[in-house]
Formats: sequence, structure tokens, C-alpha cells
Amino acid sequence: MWAAPSSVVRPDSHVRGRIVDVLVLVGFVAAGVLLYRDLWWHLDSGYLAYAGQDQNMWEWFFAVTAENVLTLSNPLHTDLQNFPLGVNLMANTAMLGFGVPLTPVTVLFGPTVTWTLTLSGGIAATAFAWYWLLSRYIVDGRGAAVLGASVAAFAPPIVSHANAHPNFVVLLVIPLLVHRLVLLARGERPVHHGVILGLLAAFQVFVGEESLLIAAVAMVVFAVVYALSRPAEVAAMVRPMATGVAVGGAVAAVLVAVPLWWQFAGPQSYQGIEHGLNGNDLAAFTAYASNSLAGSEESAVELSMNRTEENAFFGWPLILVLVAVTVALWRVALARAVAVSMFVMAWISMGVLLVVHGEGTSIPGPWMALYDAPLLDAVLESRFALACAPLAGILLAMATQRVLGLRWQAEWRHFAQVSWCGALVVALVPIMPMALPVGARDEVPEFFASGQWQNHVRDGRAVTIVPLPSAGYADPLHWQVDQGLEFRLSEGYFVGPGEDGGGVYGAQRTPTSELLAEVDETGMATTVGEAEREQAVEDLRYWHSDVVALRDDHPNVVPLRATVEQLLGNSGRQQGGMWIWNTTSLTQPSGN
Repeated sequence: MWAAPSSVVRPDSHVRGRIVDVLVLVGFVAAGVLLYRDLWWHLDSGYLAYAGQDQNMWEWFFAVTAENVLTLSNPLHTDLQNFPLGVNLMANTAMLGFGVPLTPVTVLFGPTVTWTLTLSGGIAATAFAWYWLLSRYIVDGRGAAVLGASVAAFAPPIVSHANAHPNFVVLLVIPLLVHRLVLLARGERPVHHGVILGLLAAFQVFVGEESLLIAAVAMVVFAVVYALSRPAEVAAMVRPMATGVAVGGAVAAVLVAVPLWWQFAGPQSYQGIEHGLNGNDLAAFTAYASNSLAGSEESAVELSMNRTEENAFFGWPLILVLVAVTVALWRVALARAVAVSMFVMAWISMGVLLVVHGEGTSIPGPWMALYDAPLLDAVLESRFALACAPLAGILLAMATQRVLGLRWQAEWRHFAQVSWCGALVVALVPIMPMALPVGARDEVPEFFASGQWQNHVRDGRAVTIVPLPSAGYADPLHWQVDQGLEFRLSEGYFVGPGEDGGGVYGAQRTPTSELLAEVDETGMATTVGEAEREQAVEDLRYWHSDVVALRDDHPNVVPLRATVEQLLGNSGRQQGGMWIWNTTSLTQPSGN
């Protein structure tokens, strides 16, 4: 099954191989830096153009993680957002597995550097991890391994998430998990490798649970297909695999039991999150992604949720090549299992019913039986196509190695190799990623940047920004980070429990925050009566708010200001680029 590339290795070959490994690593690091070059160039003011509010959120996660490490606070919870209830960090994508060890970087250089380093370094490390696995266990040629690893780590779906989602970009643990499973399948030291498997799985829980779940589904599909293909061979693998996986499960359980309890049963936990039906359109697989060389701003608009969820988009030439490779290598059990797994994961990602060019059909998909299964019910089904990237990379590496190793007559061998190289150029050049676009970040208002807020907020109290921070407006998180997390925020951008216990993006809105959000959405002030004023005071007391602040250049500053004036009964004052209303007298009556 997983034969290590070949036989006798001479010392000089070993040295040359190490040199090649270093050069490959340097190449992948360069590719990662080039992908984020504009962000590296503008660390002080750059913001990924299609990150939405996610860059603010992720930088906040890194900053809060560093703060918790330095103060020896609970790393799984914080009340700096959504005060006083706080945020369950384990139930969010806080990426503690990297946030904790990168604390020195965050403290010395700031969370923007941590964010940029995690993304560019993570995608490079993922590519190298796939290269290492491919070159040691699947193909002989390092060139074929580089090709496969490049597709695995830099495929269009991965680059799409590279705009905002490091938990779907930094996937270096996945090939390391596969490596340990390979060793277990070969019967090598099941307890030893099981322990390492458990350590890796536990670490991945703190990096990205959803990507681990998607990888696990792909591995199960692969195992089933391979077992059906080679039942006699698989029979000998069962005992060491079962032993290793059991040991790994026990090790992982010990390490993640408390964090997972906190995630699912601790403060601000929730039960699943409803995304609706979001399967991939079949046409998306043959289209080009927005950030691919052959793509454009409009090429994926009608076939995806947004720029960060272009989860298919391999382009029609690559799809044709993968189909051809599947047919050509069908007799090779490993290739067959990889190919079937790839197509099954693509099928799962299409959702409950097949959709073609926006038109629904009555053809059901596997997701119809899986969408409400425990754990899977929280996954966006279109993301299962992310597993197709490394599976496609493995197939292409195997095919390349086969073509380069042909023993035909010279002229036919040369023709086949040139034809294959031509097919790869046609398939892969159009999906090469371009540097991710970066825009200018809005400056922190002077009221916060200069520390003027300190004259208005007491220790243990909160700032209420208008409109309140949410999934659509997370700039206040950046202002908070800029000030060293020294004040708390009412509401915020995170995932927490809704009224029914299910997950929602942002806090459960109060009547006052709902009213202000409506004013911001409509651009029209609303009539405020005594009931609304009393509710506003009640909500401000609930938030422990000392000051209400509205940016004076907010697009809807006029209706928002008018509404706040009615709610609080005074006109506030302009200071440091903000309209501010001191609420101390309202939230803490005299005598207290």
C-alpha cells in the first residue's frame, strides 16, 4: 500500500536529498510570503480586502490569548467582549494551538504580525508537510511530490479561505496524522505511533476542529474504499490500526476532555449552529476562482456564498485531467481509493440536492443523510470539497511519477512526458493564485488612540459603541486591541448561544441594540418613547456601561446620534473623533 520510495540510498544521495528539501521549504515559504506580500508590506495599516470583519476578530483572538497567557488567566474564556457574559473561546475559532506558542510574537510585534505570520507561514508549512509525506511514502521523485504538495496547499479553495480563515489554511497537522496512520497500517510500533497520533489529534483540536472533522470523514471514506479493494491486505492492518487508534483516542481524550467539556457545556456554550443549505453548485467545480490567474471579480459570484467560501473552483482543465488520471490509474488500489474519496467528498459538498448553474434538481446527495448528524450539523457542507485539494494533489503526484518512470521506447516515452507536462500546464497555470488584495485599514479614533477614553471608563466597566459591535461591524475590537485590551466592550463579534441555545454570530441583542442596529440598517432615525428610554437604561445597566460612543464619521452618524440623544435625554459631546455620552449617572444611581 504505502511503499516507501525506493531501495538503497547512497550517502551523497542523502545529502542531495536534504539540500532539495531545504530548497523546497524555502520555495514554499517564498510562495506563502508572496501570497500575502501586500499585507507584509503594510503591517501597520493593511487589511485583507475580502476578510470582512474576520481579520479584526482573529487579531482580537490572538491578542486575548496572549493576554490570558501573560496573566495566567483562563485561556478558554474572556469577558473583554460581550461583557458581562463574555465569550467561550473554546467554542470559537480562537486557534489556541498557535495563539499560545506565538504569544511572544503577539506581545513584541502585535497581533497583526501574528495574524500575517500564521497565514503565510502556515500555508507554507502545510505545503512542506504534504511534500514530506508524498516524497517519503507515496512517490520516488521529489519533483512529483512538490507538484502534489503545491496543489494540496495552494489549490483555489484553500486560497479562498486564505482571505480570512487560517483554520482552513494552516493544515500541516493533517499530513502528519496521515503519516502516523500509514505507519500503523504497516504494523510499526502501534502503541508508540498511537501516542503520537493522539498528541497530533489533540493539537489539531486547538487549531481547527472543523478541518479535523472534514479530514476524518475523508479518511474514513478512503479506508472503506481501500478495504473493499484489498480485503486480504487490509485484514493484516486491522489489529495494529485498532491498537494505535485506540491508544491515540485515549491520549487525545485525556488532553482535550476538559476543553471540550468547556466548549459544549461551559459558560456561553451552544448546541450547533444553523447555516442553512449551502452546498456547492456542480458548475462551481469547473469554474475559476476569483483569485486564480484565469479568474476575475465576477467569475465566482453566482456560484459561491462569498470570496472566502469558494470551496470548489478547480477549473475545467484540472477536472478533466483528474478524471483521466482516475481512469488511467484505476487498477492501482491506492490511486483508486484516493480518487473515489475525492469524488465522494465533492459529492458530499454539493449538499442535500444537486444544483447545476443555480437550478435545483431532484437528485439527492449523501448530505441528505448526514446534515443533522451530531458534529456534522455544525459544518458548512460546501467545505467538504476542501478535502479534494490534497486528494487531487496525491493523484497528480502519483500520475506524474508514473509518467516520468515509463519504460517505453525513447520516442514514445518522450512524447508521453511532454504531453503530460503540457496537460499539467493547461490545468494548473490558470488556477495559480495571485497575491491577495489588501486595502487600507480605518484609523483608530483619537478618542481611543490617545487614551481619552480612560477619563470616562472605570475599572471593570464597559464601553458601549454605537452601533454595537457585531458580525458586520467589528472595528471596535481593533480599537480595544490598540489600547492593550484595557477596556471591555458591550456585545461583539464571536459565536455564542442564541435564545434557543443554538449558535449565533454575535451577542443576543437587547431591545436597545436591536433598535440601534435597525437605525443603522435603514439610515433613518426612529421615534423613541418613554418605554424605549427606560429599556435603554436597563440595557446600559446590564452592560455595566460607563460611556456610549459613536464615531463622528460613521455613514449613519446623523440618525444614530439623533436616536441616542432621544434614548439618553442629552445631546452628548464631540471628542476625539467620537460623539460620547457619559452614562455613569444612569447606570449607577447616586448613593451606590
